[in-house]
Amino acid sequence: MSTRTTTPGRLFGYARREFVRNVRMIESSFFIVVLPVALYLMFGALSDWGDLPVGHGNVSAYTMTGMAVYGAVMATTSIAGSAAVERQSGWGRQLSLTALTPGAYLAGKCLVALAIAALPVLAVLAAGALTGAELDGPLRWLTTGALALVSSLPFALFGLAAALLFRSEAAVSAASGILVVFGFLGNLFVPLSGIMLDIGRFTPVYGAGALARWPQMEGERAPMGTEPAAADPLWLPIVNLLAWTAVFTVVCLFASRSRTARA
Repeated sequence: MSTRTTTPGRLFGYARREFVRNVRMIESSFFIVVLPVALYLMFGALSDWGDLPVGHGNVSAYTMTGMAVYGAVMATTSIAGSAAVERQSGWGRQLSLTALTPGAYLAGKCLVALAIAALPVLAVLAAGALTGAELDGPLRWLTTGALALVSSLPFALFGLAAALLFRSEAAVSAASGILVVFGFLGNLFVPLSGIMLDIGRFTPVYGAGALARWPQMEGERAPMGTEPAAADPLWLPIVNLLAWTAVFTVVCLFASRSRTARA
């Protein structure tokens, strides 16, 4: 009895082809890369208050980071969800005819999700650098980009959960649509205050946005009118991300076991 293995060359070759295939999907690339850049330009670079200082930068940089996070979570959600749909549609049986093991397939998808999520982060930060977004020093730029990317990873579980629960491409699209609502509630698009902010702190995207903005804001929230300045402790976005990661994991396990039981 032979055991199939996948060489690193085959793994990275598969990841490269998948990356190119996903980038060539115009509709997907638009929502993941072009839309966050356009939203940044509208609400950040072209706004009358974009040059106003806030934290260790300006308002344009604050908006830029939110749009980078939005693009990254869209990417990880859609890639992970499409991978689950592929497996459920019989792609696993096709893998048995190739040298690519199921574990290598999942590892390849993880590499693709990470690479695709990096695209909107790089694109939005590049647009910000070219249009007046300011952060104090290159280290804050690098840290902001890295945190935007890392904080998007738990949303791969969100996409996976949606695909396992409803088992269709429409479910993945719906999950991506729900992220728009989460983005508004999570303080990514427009600074919230009052009860909306209190609600937003418990939504999935809030932790990702607050953590990515930490190099600029260090927990402070963008002031709204005469509202006094306030700050969140660092543990708040971290606990938010960890808690929602646990929730998404439990939903994935539940959906996977339910599917196995029905089979």
